[in-house]
Amino acid sequence: MSKKLIDTNIPILPIGAIAQSLNVHQRTLRIWDKAGILSPSRTDKNRRYYSLNDLEKARAILFLTRNLALNLSGVKIILALMEKNNIGVDNYFDFLKKLAHDADISEQIQENNIQKTSRKGRKKDVES
Repeated sequence: MSKKLIDTNIPILPIGAIAQSLNVHQRTLRIWDKAGILSPSRTDKNRRYYSLNDLEKARAILFLTRNLALNLSGVKIILALMEKNNIGVDNYFDFLKKLAHDADISEQIQENNIQKTSRKGRKKDVES
């Protein structure tokens, strides 16, 4: 009996499903598309559809932007580096965690980065 593997490159997930699973706004995904760091497939009606590999890549982008506090230019460089070194999507996190470790970015620093970036662009609560 042969095992059928799932083709993780087939675009099957609409932008809303990806945004919800990543807990980001759809606008974030559109910004990443415009920046050229996560470009989904398009339908005839120009709707974005993402593959399972795109979802994993998006999770890596979140790690880079939130945990390592990189801007989109930095993310673009890291993604290009991973592609040049033939690092598959399934190995992104191992590579990124090793990269963070080698750069002495501890888990505490990553937590601090997450806290800092989670407050960006939000108004402070005003007491009534």
